[in-house]
Amino acid sequence: MGMSNYKRATFEEEDGTDVPADGAISPDSVEVGFRKGGIQLFGPLGRRTQLEVVLAGLLLASLLALFGCAITLGVRYNRDPVRSICLTEACVTVASKIVEALDRSADPCQDFYQYACGGWVRKNPLPDGRSRWSTFNSIWDQNQAVLKHLLENGTFNSSSEAERKTQSYYLSCLNEQRIEELGAQPLIDLIAKIGGWNITESWDKDNFLDVLKIVSGPYRAQPFFTVGVSVDPKNSNSNVIQVDQSGLFLPSRDYYLNKTNEKVLKAYLDYMVELGLLLGGDKNSTRVQMQQILDFETALANITVPQDERRDEEKIYHKITIADLQGLAPAVEWLDYLNFVLSPLELNDTEPVVVYAKEYLQQVSDLINKTDHRERLDCMYLFIFCTVCSCTPRWQTCIGNTDDTLGFALGALFVKATFDKQSKEIAEGMINEIRTAFKDALDDLNWMDEQTRQAAKDKADAIYDMIGFPDFILDSKELDDVYDGYEVTEDNFFQNMINFYNFSARVMADQLRKPPNRDQWSMTPPTVNAYYMPTKNGIVFPAGILQAPFYAQDHPKALNFGGIGVVMGHELTHAFDDQGREYDKDGNLRPWWQNSSVDAFKNRTECMIDQYTQYTINGEHINGKQTLGENIADNGGLKAAYHAYRSWVQKNGEEKRLPAVNLTNDQLFFVGFAQVWCSVRTPESAHEGLMTDPHSPPKYRVIGTLSNSPDFAEHFQCPLGSPMNSGHRCEVWRVRQLRKTRMCSVMGSPGSKEVVQGKTKTTYALLSAPWNVLCYYAEEISIRVPLQVVTTPISNWSERILEKLHIPNIMAQDVPNLPPDYYTCQFRTNKLERFLGHENKDTFFKTTQRHQIGPFEIPKTPGDPQSLNMRQILHHYWARWACWKKYQPLDHIREYFGEKIALYFAWLGFYTGWLLPAAVVGFIVFLFGIWLMVTDVAAEELCSSGDIFVMCPLCNICSYWNLSSICYTYKAGLLFDNGGTVFFSIFMSLWAVTFLEYWKRTCSILSHRWDCSEFEEIEERPRPEFTALAPMTVRNPVTGAEEPYFPETQRLSRTLTGNMVIILMISIVLIFLIAIILYRTILSIIIYRSQNAFFIFSLLSTENTSTVTRSKLNFNLLEVSCECQYWTSRRRHKKTL
Repeated sequence: MGMSNYKRATFEEEDGTDVPADGAISPDSVEVGFRKGGIQLFGPLGRRTQLEVVLAGLLLASLLALFGCAITLGVRYNRDPVRSICLTEACVTVASKIVEALDRSADPCQDFYQYACGGWVRKNPLPDGRSRWSTFNSIWDQNQAVLKHLLENGTFNSSSEAERKTQSYYLSCLNEQRIEELGAQPLIDLIAKIGGWNITESWDKDNFLDVLKIVSGPYRAQPFFTVGVSVDPKNSNSNVIQVDQSGLFLPSRDYYLNKTNEKVLKAYLDYMVELGLLLGGDKNSTRVQMQQILDFETALANITVPQDERRDEEKIYHKITIADLQGLAPAVEWLDYLNFVLSPLELNDTEPVVVYAKEYLQQVSDLINKTDHRERLDCMYLFIFCTVCSCTPRWQTCIGNTDDTLGFALGALFVKATFDKQSKEIAEGMINEIRTAFKDALDDLNWMDEQTRQAAKDKADAIYDMIGFPDFILDSKELDDVYDGYEVTEDNFFQNMINFYNFSARVMADQLRKPPNRDQWSMTPPTVNAYYMPTKNGIVFPAGILQAPFYAQDHPKALNFGGIGVVMGHELTHAFDDQGREYDKDGNLRPWWQNSSVDAFKNRTECMIDQYTQYTINGEHINGKQTLGENIADNGGLKAAYHAYRSWVQKNGEEKRLPAVNLTNDQLFFVGFAQVWCSVRTPESAHEGLMTDPHSPPKYRVIGTLSNSPDFAEHFQCPLGSPMNSGHRCEVWRVRQLRKTRMCSVMGSPGSKEVVQGKTKTTYALLSAPWNVLCYYAEEISIRVPLQVVTTPISNWSERILEKLHIPNIMAQDVPNLPPDYYTCQFRTNKLERFLGHENKDTFFKTTQRHQIGPFEIPKTPGDPQSLNMRQILHHYWARWACWKKYQPLDHIREYFGEKIALYFAWLGFYTGWLLPAAVVGFIVFLFGIWLMVTDVAAEELCSSGDIFVMCPLCNICSYWNLSSICYTYKAGLLFDNGGTVFFSIFMSLWAVTFLEYWKRTCSILSHRWDCSEFEEIEERPRPEFTALAPMTVRNPVTGAEEPYFPETQRLSRTLTGNMVIILMISIVLIFLIAIILYRTILSIIIYRSQNAFFIFSLLSTENTSTVTRSKLNFNLLEVSCECQYWTSRRRHKKTL
């Protein structure tokens, strides 16, 4: 028990003063006492019993544990993940919707659309009568329900005449009883007014031009071509007449020309026949005539130019006069026709006209001339009938018709009832953040020249954003002026539509002599969509789309940026897609890009065309050319929105996470983006989308965009080669790894770039070196270069053992692009042609070798980012937690980091592997100790003795104690101090020696294989600062190398200075030692004089006091040193940059 003197145990009392006054000692008990001899150095402490000392120690330990628990609880409270969870009503609601839409069984790295939308697709079957259903449809239905409530409200009383017209129009559409009463008579009257039709009556007139003028003018039908008034693409300050191709009732020319659509053509023919019969036609003759119309439309389809061939607007733009147009397409009297359509304007032959389909107009003119006049008239009449007929569900159809006719008056009602003006301000802020992120991406394009880059920035700054609604709709007078002249009644829906066609024709004609209205919208406020106007360089986001799931004020920013933020980035990127880039910042169609940038842009878009063309829906491929512009916008919008979100996080800090979704906020951004595109549709609807829609199908708007995003792959940890991270990315707005700065020679002055952030100015210097400088320094420092490839296969001892035992090796992995091993020698310029790879000067010296050349940092020539580079390989096959059980790709590590780092990780892996047998033996010894605790006879007797053996007090003020109280201490001694631990100590000694010897052998093998036997001589060169201060160099007599040299006088002064610093440090250490001794002595005196048992117990061993004090001082000094080191490293980092 560590006592200095022991007295024999006795049954009689030695000192009556130690017996309790009440005589509590049992006469049957045996007392065993121990007393120290000599002088009592610790005063009152020696009079305490061992029990009191132990209790005091336990009390102190409990207080310290309580204090530690309080600190731990405080730290854990601050770090409690619950505190970082958003538990507001809005967060809980949106989290539940996200979880419902997810399909947790799907792997996000295999099919992210299924992962994000699988649950939504299961819970949202196609509604009756719908060919497609999506998030957009769901929101539009909500908007329609709001409008229905407003328009059917019995207390509707608006001061705006336009809003009253809106309600009257809607109610006239709902009045099915009145529509049924009128029947087909209004349409028959319209036919008679136009001049008759041979299907409804016996008629044989050749009045083609008269009918064409009436059909195209007051009734706005476009049977053979479209005529309109809009902004002149090459002069955005004026409007101009525009003529383009038209004439097809079915959605696309492919429906007429592709034999797989025969069912659609038959259904279309049946529809036309039924329409003719309803108007009084004969069954047999009507079918013949309708077949002729279908044949004529097929001929029109055959000369119609496909949309994917009309994407270059610079090529299809042709500005000519009416006289030129007459010569181009003589089948129509153009001057007479345009004067009628645009009446009351008076036009002449010199009036400019923009033609977009020159070849089509020539061919359609020939087709009109050689077609029977009755067939031409039949086609024109059919366009009117199909325009005015409606076969969709009633109240929703009426809301849609009202929106098409009086959309801004309807929008005024919608905005007043639902739109929060604060959303407009927040959305404008988001647009500016996304615009900034997009401009930052322009700085990182290595394929765009500086002139084009600056012009692109100017265009991005000039983009005009319109959010929510146009201001005029909230001004009753301005709103009424817009619809002034349009007559609406509640009892004649057919006449209301005819009146609107006449009204819109007058409005169109009125625009020709007026300058374009920059604030004019092409979408109504309730619309769930957005668009970019190239001729105005503006983006529009109606109020209808500024709601969940795209946007909500109380939703996390990750969802808002992933929803409406990506939409904003999408529309902004349209200004720079394959069509939008042709317009300058003022909206004029002109070539403002340099040719080199145009060529580079087109090369990158080819990749995206090929990527999306590979995707299929129901066995049909997507048209990558037709969808190119939207695909570019999807990819650019996602990147801009994500970078804008990260910028917001840097300014405002991480926001709270949603409950139950188990996603980081970055992952939530991508999930929010994907769930916007959740949809279901019929195969027929999907086929129509592939034929006509410039957008890719929703599934591939998600998969195609995210598979091109390295940020997505990083946050979802998608392995390289998985479908969502194939390693082959198509990025038009690709970010390069080094910002564009001026390159220079190592021997010259470095290129630099200053970046001002707040009050701090950081200067980036980029250094390079010509080939002759690289060769000079490579020879100077004896860099080793390859001579011949080593073909001997490489394996390790565990791999060989497992192979011999026929045990599967789970640690092996097939890492791609294994760097070849070489026989090498020191570089010599005069023997350059003997070295492997000397033909390619850009890759001859590896990155690690370039960094060895003096104090200079020379960047490696950028490789092809489309292929797997060494960094990507190491990230996916080594620097991930999932790779802990795999062999390290040491050759790849050496290739990327160099031999020094590779040897370190080789040692780390070797050491970790060798710890396995030591851990096994240690675990066995530990189990032996546990077994010994349970079976040891002495321990069992000691622990079961109870209060039989009572021990004498350990001090004058201490009480008696039971020998059984040391039961657990004795068992703990058996656990950690037994024969097994002695064996383990001997084993570890032998293990350490064996480990070191085998590591020496492994290290030698690696050093020989990597040709770094002289590693220290090559790497450990004098510091650049030391070399720069040395006044001269001398040749080392041992190595023969030139080394920096200081004269003896300078060395003496430096040596004296160094010695004085050492003496000062020794003196400081001695002062601290003396201070510690004095501190412990003074503290002991103070505690003994206090007569406090608790503090005296604390000082039972002076090491306790010194340990606590030392821990506190060490903690404080550690905090100070960490702050100093952080401050110093930041200053050094700034100087380095």
